[in-house]
Amino acid sequence: MNDPLAAIAELPGVPEAVQEAREAVDRLYGHRVLRRRSPEVSAESALRGARASAALEGVDVPLEPVRLGEVTDPVVQGALRVSAELGRLGKTWRSAPRQVLARLHTLAAAGLSAEPGRPRTAPTGADPLGLGPAPGPEETAVRMSALAGLVTGTTKAPALVLAAITHAELAVLRPFGTADGVVARAAGRLTLVEHGLDPKSLIAVEVGHVDLGDAYAESLRAYLKGTAEGVGAWVRHCAGAVVLGARETTAICEALSR
Repeated sequence: MNDPLAAIAELPGVPEAVQEAREAVDRLYGHRVLRRRSPEVSAESALRGARASAALEGVDVPLEPVRLGEVTDPVVQGALRVSAELGRLGKTWRSAPRQVLARLHTLAAAGLSAEPGRPRTAPTGADPLGLGPAPGPEETAVRMSALAGLVTGTTKAPALVLAAITHAELAVLRPFGTADGVVARAAGRLTLVEHGLDPKSLIAVEVGHVDLGDAYAESLRAYLKGTAEGVGAWVRHCAGAVVLGARETTAICEALSR
């Protein structure tokens, strides 16, 4: 049986990076604060993740005004709506990913798109990460069908690998033409949750991507080359973001314990 994700999981440096991420998640899940306050930690992680996702989309605002509801920017508001909805979309994600992506875009692109939730039918100039032109609508549709097959299919690859490929495909294809990055990062996080790496949605992985700075866009450009080296570099980047996201959530736990 063809399993392209399993092949990606064996690329140089990927098994080690995935293992490091797994160990970081396991250490976090053993934190004593999570025995009683896991929902609080998850909520704070979601807030920080939404702020970070908006920052990666080009709207970088401080956390406290976001927490206090003082930021009205539509990108930030969209990221917050997406983050709040993720917990209700898990089961549907594994069976009907296109439906979930349409819902995520409807939430992310309110006030930004004339047709939120609808795949684009024309070229898009949206390129917040400087990746270059997005594929045309026909190629995008074919690759989106392939992505849906990966999400609903079976694989021996770790959840992190599936999440990384899901994230990258949505980020580079830009299937909606607006707020695609917010949707891509949400889909990546949802995959980590539903495929067992982070079942309580504690990891602030979006913060990890921000903390890695220019490496986020650089790794996506490497992925775009389609080479084994480029794809491996992106998956290793995502593993690093999980490690840093776990560190961020550990800091949340420590703050609550004080």
